[in-house]
Amino acid sequence: MAEVYIGLMSGTSMDALDAVLVDFSTEPPKHIAHLSRTLPLDLRQQLLSLASSGDDEVNRMARADILLGRFSAQTVNELLATTAIDSCQVVAIGSHGQTIRHMPTGSTPYTVQIGDGNTIAQLTGITTVNDFRRRDMSVGGQGAPLVPAFHAALFRSEAIERVVLNIGGIANISILPADTALAVRGFDTGPGNLLLDAWIQEILGTPYDDEGVWGRSGTINADLLASLLTDPYFSLLPPKSTGREYFNLEWLKQHPVAGLKPQDMQATLVELTSRSVAEAMRQHDSTCQELVVCGGGAYNRFLMERLAANLPQCRVCTTEDYGLAPRWVEATAFAWLARQTMQHLPGNLPSVTGASEAVVLGAIYPR
Repeated sequence: MAEVYIGLMSGTSMDALDAVLVDFSTEPPKHIAHLSRTLPLDLRQQLLSLASSGDDEVNRMARADILLGRFSAQTVNELLATTAIDSCQVVAIGSHGQTIRHMPTGSTPYTVQIGDGNTIAQLTGITTVNDFRRRDMSVGGQGAPLVPAFHAALFRSEAIERVVLNIGGIANISILPADTALAVRGFDTGPGNLLLDAWIQEILGTPYDDEGVWGRSGTINADLLASLLTDPYFSLLPPKSTGREYFNLEWLKQHPVAGLKPQDMQATLVELTSRSVAEAMRQHDSTCQELVVCGGGAYNRFLMERLAANLPQCRVCTTEDYGLAPRWVEATAFAWLARQTMQHLPGNLPSVTGASEAVVLGAIYPR
């Protein structure tokens, strides 16, 4: 009997909303359909402005919350229209929402994802689960990353020491020991595509560096790279997570960038992502035999080459090798997390987030 869920994911880049329709009654789960919709420009601008400080934030957030909820519902309805699946056959939607602020440290840690679950449930007629991160934070966790639990369920093997690397706006790793007596670990390593996309948008006006062609045309600047890698975040011990609030163009411009050719900057930022991942793995998982990459960064050929160069002891591949296209992994993860919630099962891993216990995540909005 089919066990169908929908997963929605809008990442740090805030460029599109990914939707997947997945049947979890098979092993591995079966993808029925997927859809990616570019965020309307005005909505994206609202979301970007909310990710930084500004005036009248409460009103602006409340409006964007509803608008993103409507857009999410439209995306779900369009996805279902491409299939023979009716909304009544879907158990639940797992919606990550759009992170507009993630502050996991300090005296009152918090995180904010918007995309109103009431609106999504009402306009789709499907039970919706969202707000996954705050329950983990309520028991002392960072609220991120949450995908390592899904990575472990899908990619862990007793035959090989494996690390799954998700390269979205921020890069995060899931360390999956072959010895099942050992805990899964994971954390955000630092910037993934965020700085790469922001830099090429500023210089060339294009949303991303297609296959890393522009970055490949530049030369890595060793002095700038060394300066970037001195940032304290890279030496912090896990659990740790980060976001656009920390790594952004203003952060970049605090380093010696004057006089650098634009394409040399891009090449250096590719190396920053690659090197910070490699250093994190050397510090926390020296036994890795296989690095499995997902997220948009898996399509940057130059970045993939630099990862292989910096991790010669690992086979570097993508989740495509295991039947799941890299761009759909995170949306599928939130479909899986919704399933965990609906079955009253924990969705966080304390060994990853630093939470004091495993808890059922999310808020449920019934159909």
